[in-house]
Parts: sequence; C-alpha cells; structure tokens
Amino acid sequence: MNTENLQACPVPSFAPDAVVQMAHGGGGRKMQRLIDEVFTSTWANPTLLTRHDAALLSLPTDCERIAMTTDSYVVHPLFFAGGSIASLAVNGTVNDLAMGGARPLWLSVGLILEEGTEISTLHRIAAEMRECADRAGVAIVTGDTKVVERGHGDTVFVNTTGVGVLEHSSVIGPSMVQPGDAVIVSGDLGRHGIAIMAAREGLVDACDVVSDCAPVAAPVLDLLAAGLDIHCMRDLTRGGLASATVEIAEQAGVNIQLEESKLQVTEAVRATCELLGFDPLFVANEGRFLVILPAAQANAAQHILSTHHVSMGASIAGTVTDSGPGRVTLMGRFGTERVVDMLSGEQLPRIC
Repeated sequence: MNTENLQACPVPSFAPDAVVQMAHGGGGRKMQRLIDEVFTSTWANPTLLTRHDAALLSLPTDCERIAMTTDSYVVHPLFFAGGSIASLAVNGTVNDLAMGGARPLWLSVGLILEEGTEISTLHRIAAEMRECADRAGVAIVTGDTKVVERGHGDTVFVNTTGVGVLEHSSVIGPSMVQPGDAVIVSGDLGRHGIAIMAAREGLVDACDVVSDCAPVAAPVLDLLAAGLDIHCMRDLTRGGLASATVEIAEQAGVNIQLEESKLQVTEAVRATCELLGFDPLFVANEGRFLVILPAAQANAAQHILSTHHVSMGASIAGTVTDSGPGRVTLMGRFGTERVVDMLSGEQLPRIC
C-alpha cells in the first residue's frame, strides 16, 4: 500500500448535516480540521495565520497606555432580529473598550462548543464575527476551542477579550463626574432585551423589534477627537440605563436626575414592556451608551453623536445635580419624581 498517497489525500469537507463531536476537542486532526475550516479560514489575518500559542502584537510607537477587557456570551437563542451571539461577542467587547476611551484593535475568541452542535451553525457564527470585526475595525488574532459533552453546555458559549490603545491623556471614569455635568443618552432604549425575549418566547406583539446591537467606538472617538472633556461613559447593557446611572452615581458620590421626556422608547418596546410588566429603563441594550461631561459641552457632544447612525438619536437626558449618596431620580412627564434603583433580582435573563 502506498502510504504517501494516503497521507497526501485531502480530508473531505464537513457534510451538510455534520455536528460537533467530542473528538473535535481532543487535540487531534479532527480538532485541527474544525479550527482550520470553520474559524482560521474565516478570520484569516497575518497574525492569526502564524498559528502560534500567543499573538505577537506591535503597539503604535506613540502609544503609552492600552485598554483591555473581557466578556462572555451565553445568549439564547443564538440568532435573533438584529443580531446574534456573534455580533454580541464582537460589539460587546469593542464597546467596553470604547467606554474607556480606547480605540479597539484586537480580539481573542474562546469558544465552548456542546457536542451535537451543527457545524453549519459554527460557520454562520464565524462568518458573522468576521463581518462585525471588519465593521468595528478590529482583528481576531488568537483564540481557543473546547468541546463539552451533550447536555453540559448550551450549543455555543463565547468569550472575547479585547485590547485597544488610548490616544489621549484623559482620565475617563466615575471619579471624574462632577455636579453640574450633563448626562447624554445615545439613543432609544430597550430594543435589544425585547428582541431577545421576542425570539425566545415567540411574542407576536414584539416581532418587529430589532436589536440595537452595534459598535459605538466611532462616535466615541469623534467626541475625543473634538477635544471634549468627557468625564465618564458607560454602555447600557445588562440592567439598562437604570443600573448604569446608579452604578456611576454611587461610585462618584453624586446624585443624578433623569428626565423621562428626554428618554426615547419605541412604541413596540413600550407596549411589550407594559404587557410583561417591565420598565424600559432596566431593559438591556447593546448599541447604546451614556456620556457625562460638562453641561457647556453637551450641545456640541449631541451634535457629534447625531452624525453617526448608531447614535443619531442622542439626547441630553439628565443632570448631575449635586454631591450625595449616589441617588438617581427620574422626573416624570407630569412633574412627579421617583427614585431609580438597581434591580433586586433578574428581569430579563441571558440577554448577552
């Protein structure tokens, strides 16, 4: 038998009905084939194709500071109106870097695959991650894949770690927030959480709601390039606007007042929240953020944000009123005021 010819024979591509097997996590040829055909070929770039245990990266010569963040994604269903676990994994990490004032550059991707997951699902996830990474201006430069037994996972879990560079000397964080600052919210609220719920539960009334999942680094970098004195930023993910503002108020030792009339919620989201007993302030977003900066610069910031599709609905929606215990209040449309606090439990599970 001519063993040379056998060794040179190409391994056939995955069958249309192929699924993840435990052997795909065993470190052998099956695992290498899965990584090569599904992930490496889709995310190909010079750094990834070195196939080294670590990505060797060169920072810009004038870079003195970097930003790094990591997050894990366990959303169900994997695909929904306006996004997927792939777009969440890329955009969520890119947006965390942007909230620190960083220009996102690189991502690592870790995947936990459940035995029995369709290979075609992985191809779709890999392709969408590449598309989102290209749109966000980042490269996937390293990763890892593990397989767990059937029943010990939920199809696919994704972890992404992001690295970016800070091209400015500003300090951005809750410690910089001051009484008199303005609070800008970049757009309408609650679409992501309701889109997930609609896809999961088959809610007819919410089927037209599309997730707001998108990268927000471009408008943030424009704010910084304009020389605005940004004190703090926060993306409005789990816990929504309410949790984000309470966290900042408590960490900064200030009180914040939001104006209900300045907060945007689509009719479909509002109606679904009323039906289910949700408050849109607490519902998750994946392409929305808040900016806190001196009130004198609020109009300029709002104008810059309005030039980007992802933040064209930005509004000056609140004020840092004074130093205090970290209380957030909402001034209602009819002049009534109520305290906004964090959820005591889980309202909308597994939204990212």
